[in-house]
Amino acid sequence: MTIRGVLFDVDDTIFDYSTSEEVGVLEHLAAEGLLEFFPTPADAVAIWRRFMEEEYARFLAGELTFTGQQLSRTRRFLSHVGRLPGNDISDHEARVWFAKYGQLQNAAWAAFPDADPVLRKLAPAFRLGIVSNSSLAHQQRKLRVIGLLDHFGDAIVCSNEHGAPKPNASIFLAGCTILGLPPHQVAYVGDKYETDALGAHEAGLHSYWLDRAATGTTPPAGITVIRSLDDLLIALMSQTSRDTDRVH
Repeated sequence: MTIRGVLFDVDDTIFDYSTSEEVGVLEHLAAEGLLEFFPTPADAVAIWRRFMEEEYARFLAGELTFTGQQLSRTRRFLSHVGRLPGNDISDHEARVWFAKYGQLQNAAWAAFPDADPVLRKLAPAFRLGIVSNSSLAHQQRKLRVIGLLDHFGDAIVCSNEHGAPKPNASIFLAGCTILGLPPHQVAYVGDKYETDALGAHEAGLHSYWLDRAATGTTPPAGITVIRSLDDLLIALMSQTSRDTDRVH
């Protein structure tokens, strides 16, 4: 079946979130004199990410606002360090502390090198959009800063506004609707196996799992593994060529 549209995840798919996060937290902890409380910088990043994932899951579940999860993970992290009792930190103090981290992280924001070239090549043949577990304003700003927003325009669906996160089928289907296409004509590309690859597949889309780290996981039939966005381009263009040959 002809693929006419492609939906993308954002973080660690077209935007190098993990690198910006690591740079931001290490520079912030160094500036705050807190790196010495961890055996290694890698340990500090691992603990920061654990709290981030746990509190972000609460945001996706509707237990916290987008800002609320930032404040909560700040409190948990500082309590873990023991330098400052997190529960005694006011919202204002937590917001200021997180904002300092955010400034350093934002300074390291960057698209993956393969993102813009591939999107430019896909644009003439496919409708492009975003489906992300985040807030719309946050992802629009991020995409604008890294120079990718123009590829998608208003075709962006985020869980905060949609009301349900991936892997819920409804958010993938909302992405198809915003492209004006049925699910069987839409491909979805994301880096998380269960959230993105399985979720899109079960929602009826063509699922492409972007496994940049080459984890070796073998997905079920119907999920295509790619190692880069260049692999996606090759796969989609080959499919388009085969469809054109059949028509002729």
